[in-house]
Amino acid sequence: MSRTWRGVESPEPRALGPGDWLRVTRRGAAILALLVVCFPLLLLLRLPERLIFGLARPWTPHITQAVCRLACRALGLRREMRGAPMTGPGAYVVNHVSWLDIFVLNACKRLYFVAKSEVAGWPGIGWLARGTGTVFIARDPRAAQAQTRVFEDRLRAGHRLLFFPEGTSTDGCRVLPFRTTLFQAFFSDRLRGVLQIQPVSLVYHAPPGEAGFFYGWWGDMALGPAMLAVLAAPRQGHVEVIYHPPLAVADYPDRKSLAAAAEAAVRKGFEAALPA
Repeated sequence: MSRTWRGVESPEPRALGPGDWLRVTRRGAAILALLVVCFPLLLLLRLPERLIFGLARPWTPHITQAVCRLACRALGLRREMRGAPMTGPGAYVVNHVSWLDIFVLNACKRLYFVAKSEVAGWPGIGWLARGTGTVFIARDPRAAQAQTRVFEDRLRAGHRLLFFPEGTSTDGCRVLPFRTTLFQAFFSDRLRGVLQIQPVSLVYHAPPGEAGFFYGWWGDMALGPAMLAVLAAPRQGHVEVIYHPPLAVADYPDRKSLAAAAEAAVRKGFEAALPA
């Protein structure tokens, strides 16, 4: 099992009134309708896409991105992108805050998440994750070599993989130290000379009157109440997605130095954008 961050006591979910439930119903129904219509279409297109293009996915990521953009709009969550996303082969490393990260980051760029293996078994979410091409990893050193081959094949096929090196989500008020294990895969002989790693800072700004950790998801917080709190909010805040200059893997001697440079860039951008 992966660790769960417990640095701050999780807040108790507030009781929802009639107006809150109306917002939950309206927003939730819009997002559910998007998934009901678009996810079967994605699966239908995936079969000929796989037969024609193999690992490459020139069609289906556009569906995922459109759904996530419309989901953010249905929620009323405004996105602000800063910096220039990379254009060459590479992977993203991002601080992890919320279940919303999936929608926000997919809405900004076409990419594929790298997630812990337990996510594949989560009801509903696991099914969606598998269908959209998520790469699942086990926290087991014995699986490291096989997982590296998967990363290599996906990255060389043109996929942009996205990693959360903190290993857990947080309250959105801090960046945790990056874990370096996954960075070792970037130093394989097939990737080191061509791969870039782009650090990305994800900064959520709470709605007016709400605590700074409003969008965070951590500790013992159940997913259902965390989702309901966001769906019920009378007004939403906004989120900044800050792309920092890519780091060439070949410029670093080992995974620890690369992880430290990526963490420093994410932390600097996060702290500069975080409200006082």
